[in-house]
Amino acid sequence: MGGSAIGTVLRALAITALMLAARCTLAQPYPNHPIKLVVPFAPGGSVDFVARTIQSGLAEQLGQPVVIDNKVGAGGIIAAEFTARQAGDGYTVLLSNVSIMAVFPIVHPHLSYDPAKDFAPVGMTATTVHVAAIHPKVPANTLDEFIAYAKANPGKVAAGVGAGTGSLVHFTMEMFRAQAGIDLLVVPYKASAPAINDLLGGQIQLLIDSGVMPHVKSGRLKAIAVSGNSRLPTLPDTPTFKEAGFKGFNGGWHGLVVPATTPPAVIRTLSEALMKTLAQPDVKEKLTAQGFTVTRSTPEEFSEQIRADRERAQQLARTVSIKLE
Repeated sequence: MGGSAIGTVLRALAITALMLAARCTLAQPYPNHPIKLVVPFAPGGSVDFVARTIQSGLAEQLGQPVVIDNKVGAGGIIAAEFTARQAGDGYTVLLSNVSIMAVFPIVHPHLSYDPAKDFAPVGMTATTVHVAAIHPKVPANTLDEFIAYAKANPGKVAAGVGAGTGSLVHFTMEMFRAQAGIDLLVVPYKASAPAINDLLGGQIQLLIDSGVMPHVKSGRLKAIAVSGNSRLPTLPDTPTFKEAGFKGFNGGWHGLVVPATTPPAVIRTLSEALMKTLAQPDVKEKLTAQGFTVTRSTPEEFSEQIRADRERAQQLARTVSIKLE
């Protein structure tokens, strides 16, 4: 056999080997390589905290590394758009929230993703309430006192929005401003962490956010109200907005979603891994200490939650004017 023929045979054998290797890889059960967990906000914020709290548990349950990828921008829209474009193979998972899945489609007319068509729910991770916190130098200790202070200083009291324009917390802030009859200087931020830093530094005076809890507990910030239907066990002396006569101040949630083309079997694998991770005592303890309520759900239950919150966002949009940038 000549050299040319031998070369042809060797190339054929190499191609065959590559094809067999590819088939073996495809035949391997999911997952067989690292999984990317996309986080829509910067490190240090409340959403990033949730991701890093469940990261090792998910990796243990799935038998593969889980790598966090912080894709920051537009209140989470950039991360959602990125995830929606990825292959539906279970190797790209988005830690979404109520703004990404239910609110933004209502207030952003040119959104490039459709939660109902582009994503498949895996399961919720945690629900959270929003804490209205003020800087210690603000001469107020209660919600009523803060409202009186804001009325005495119209347009001079700066209020931060830590999840961007058009987010759930933006809705919450605008509802508070409207129902209280006060003129606040609303300052949008790209993420909670820089907003919290500015509140701690006194650059802004008010922030309604779930990430302020550690600083309230340490005494660096003052809590004047919380969202939800009942007081937080960790802040038993802080009343709810509802107690003060305000309406529509509900909490938020975080949960995992994947591209809509992801096979049901892969979604079940991810769902079971998430369920087991959230049942771990150390995970529950860490999330609870930061004001989260661990919330386990099936993909179907999570889908219903998203649908209900989308309807609620539509109702809010009729009563609250949100100016998009």
